[in-house]
Amino acid sequence: MNVRRAVGFLLSVCLLVPAFSQESGPSTKQRVKAAKALADQGSTALPELANYLQDPEIKVRVQAVKSMVQIGTQHSLEPLIQATRDADPEVQTRAVDGLVNFYLPGYIDDGWMGSFRKIGTSIEGRFTDVNDAAISRDITVRDDVITAVGKVASGGSSMQSRANAARAVGILRGKAAVPELLEAVKSKNSSVIYESLIAMQKIGDQSAGPGITFLLRDLDDDVQVAAIETTGLLRNFEALPQLYDALNDARNKKVRRAALTAIAMLPDEKSRVYYNQYVEDKDPLTRAAAVEGFARLKRPGDAPMIQTFFDGEKKMNPRLSQAFALVMLGQTDLGEFTPLQYLINALNMSSFHGVAQPFLVELAREPAVRSGIYQVLPNATKDEKIHLSQVLAASGDAESVSHLETLSRDPDAEVATEGARALRIVKARIG
Repeated sequence: MNVRRAVGFLLSVCLLVPAFSQESGPSTKQRVKAAKALADQGSTALPELANYLQDPEIKVRVQAVKSMVQIGTQHSLEPLIQATRDADPEVQTRAVDGLVNFYLPGYIDDGWMGSFRKIGTSIEGRFTDVNDAAISRDITVRDDVITAVGKVASGGSSMQSRANAARAVGILRGKAAVPELLEAVKSKNSSVIYESLIAMQKIGDQSAGPGITFLLRDLDDDVQVAAIETTGLLRNFEALPQLYDALNDARNKKVRRAALTAIAMLPDEKSRVYYNQYVEDKDPLTRAAAVEGFARLKRPGDAPMIQTFFDGEKKMNPRLSQAFALVMLGQTDLGEFTPLQYLINALNMSSFHGVAQPFLVELAREPAVRSGIYQVLPNATKDEKIHLSQVLAASGDAESVSHLETLSRDPDAEVATEGARALRIVKARIG
């Protein structure tokens, strides 16, 4: 009889426990409020916030991540990495954005939905993207951060969280996550594929080139264009036949421009027939791409033809490409109307400095061009100093150090900051 009473008592307790816990424990609203309040305590609250990542309610876990991001110290990284493994796509996405925000402050200002949106489709004639955000090359990202974000890119809980993570990999220049990006481009989801391709452009790992060749004939225009651009940037010469096909079978002007620009990035005399075909095309960006092809073939005999085009061109984009070609073919002198000076002057123009600077980065690999840049720096404008610092960061050598040291002491704070950053990058590269 006593045994039966004991069993009955235990059963009644077991039946009452859930109801008791639910009624007496904090409500979802209270737990969200508590997680929010913990942000004001700073890093000391992170262990408690990490416990909230186990909460069964998504709203609570989301608030925990938001508080971690608000705290924002390096101690937030570990729990944010933990949050990337959450099953909910919003938690994953907020965690990934929080990791990016640590290395690129302000990234998360637009909020969760603001950080993921289909970005622009205008190619503007070269390898660019309105999503051009990326950390400075002198910033080192923790390996476990790249690993965590890469895993979300290839296997996140939704296509949206995967696309968002792919974008984050690019912003963090996460070379170690390239295998995950190559896996992500097989997803058959256009947003995931597109963001993964843009990320590969920012990372610049040429070994990834062959892994995206199958996308050169993709039926989605944005994906196809991004794949074409990436193939050129990653210098995948083996894909030239497929790029020729993409050019010949282009469905529209956007694809044609991208294909010709990519072909121009991969100098081969077999491509000359296409440059000849399009160098006087009515579309300014198409003829710009054609003349860039002539530039990289580096045949001095092409200079008179390009000079004629340069002298008669009315549109800015092709004229910058023609100036690039003339400098590439040996016109490295400086003067009011010289091609090199024309490119430097364009750094002062908000609409075109993004075109001129990559040309100067490529040209500055030659000592004669770097020498010209050194001559210009003392009397350069603020914008010229900033952008030429970035040029030297990418293409400078030991001789650039003294010039960058001078820029790092410039009276203008923005110039000094950019000069100091370029100096760190160059010193790290030359050892």
